[in-house]
Amino acid sequence: MTEPKNPTVALRTSHGEVTIELYQKEAPISVENFLAYVDAKHFDGTIFHRVIPGFMIQGGGMDADLRQKSTRKPIKNEADNGLRNQRGTLAMARTSDIHSATAQFFINLKDNAFLDHGGRDFGYAVFGRVTGGMDVVDAIAAVKTGRRGHHDDAPLEPVLIREARRQ
Repeated sequence: MTEPKNPTVALRTSHGEVTIELYQKEAPISVENFLAYVDAKHFDGTIFHRVIPGFMIQGGGMDADLRQKSTRKPIKNEADNGLRNQRGTLAMARTSDIHSATAQFFINLKDNAFLDHGGRDFGYAVFGRVTGGMDVVDAIAAVKTGRRGHHDDAPLEPVLIREARRQ
C-alpha cells in the first residue's frame, strides 16, 4: 500500500509561479486550514506585505492597500511536529499568542532554526515547502522595501498573489 500523495498548491504571483508541497501527515491542522483558504480564494489578490532579505517573505492576509482581510478562527500551533524552518519551507505566521495563526504564512529564505519548536519559544509551524519557483521567491525577496503606512519591510510596489490553486 502506497502513502497518499501530499497535496500541492500553485501560487501565481506578480513575479512568477511558486509550487508548494504541503505536509499533510506532519501538519494536518495547518494544511487543512491553508487549503480552506485556497479553496475559498482568500489568497487571490493578497500581497506579500513583509519582505526581509536573508530571512523570510510573508503574505496571505492583506490586500494591495495593506488592509487586513477577515479570517477564519485561529488554529492550534503544530510547531512541535518535528519539521524545521529551513530554506524554502512554509510556516504559519502568528502573533505572540502561540495559537493565533490564521491565514498569514511565510516562506523561509534561509535556515531559521531560532523559529523551530523549543528554539526560543513554542516556535512556528512548518507545513510545506517550495518545490518549484524558489527563484521567484528569491526575486520577491530582492524587491525594494520600506515603510508603508504602519508597516516596516513592506514592498514599495505591491507583490501580488494573483491566484492560489490546488494542483
